[in-house]
Amino acid sequence: MTKEILITPQDGWMMTGVTALLTLCGMGGCHQALSAGSGTGWTIGILSVIFLLLALFSCGGYFTLQPNEAGVLLMFGHYKGTIRQEGFCWINPLNSVRKVSLRARNLNGEKLKVNDKTGNPIEIANVIIWRVRDTARAIFDVDNYAQYITTQSETALRHLASLYAYDHAENELSLRGSINEVSEALRKELQDHLEMAGIEVLEARLTHLAYAPEIAMAMLRRQQADAVIAAREKIVHGAVSMVEMALKELAEKQVISLDEERKAAMVSNLLVVLCAEAEVQPVINTGTLYT
Repeated sequence: MTKEILITPQDGWMMTGVTALLTLCGMGGCHQALSAGSGTGWTIGILSVIFLLLALFSCGGYFTLQPNEAGVLLMFGHYKGTIRQEGFCWINPLNSVRKVSLRARNLNGEKLKVNDKTGNPIEIANVIIWRVRDTARAIFDVDNYAQYITTQSETALRHLASLYAYDHAENELSLRGSINEVSEALRKELQDHLEMAGIEVLEARLTHLAYAPEIAMAMLRRQQADAVIAAREKIVHGAVSMVEMALKELAEKQVISLDEERKAAMVSNLLVVLCAEAEVQPVINTGTLYT
């Protein structure tokens, strides 16, 4: 892989003085050549033309760099180095300068339809914050680094979706329940793929996550059923605890003495009252269990 080489350019304002001096020398020499004799005049004239040509040649070496911008130098197809110094600069005019932005940029990925770990079709999209870290790799090791990032982002997102289930699974990470872990895994995978292009991935996160429309209603009903079951489990657990506490309190305070059959009836009634969804209507029993 190509490695970035940092170089320091000449100060543009200093070289402006040099260009102005060459121009003045050339123009002054031409004036003297016209007033001098034939032999001396030709010599001064040739030198004046050389000075003017050098001044004109030096004008092609001026360029400016904005903050967070780099210039990649090429001379006859050979990489000469990278300039990261902002401001007014001058280089050998035989070099060509290709400017590269070093600013952080966003890539909003398109919505993709993929299968998760369990094979369910889902819709997923991501956003990536990235910037160029190595200008030489970005320019020379890939054809178009912006397009390369787009392609690798889609590939990494498809692969990530196949590693996790959409919903939370027991003792496993999921796309919906482990956002931070999944985002970090996506960032690391993207960084591995984009390293050869000299790109640094600052952040990667999911921006859209949903079941595909053809299974969305079925999965919604399943989630509702899971929620109802979880709520029922909590209600039953609380009801059993309350019944146990009630029986214990009655026994300790000797409010009433119950045999096993009456305890069973009491437990049944209490569980019906505590676990029922609708409001329970009281029923007064005027008899006993044995009549």
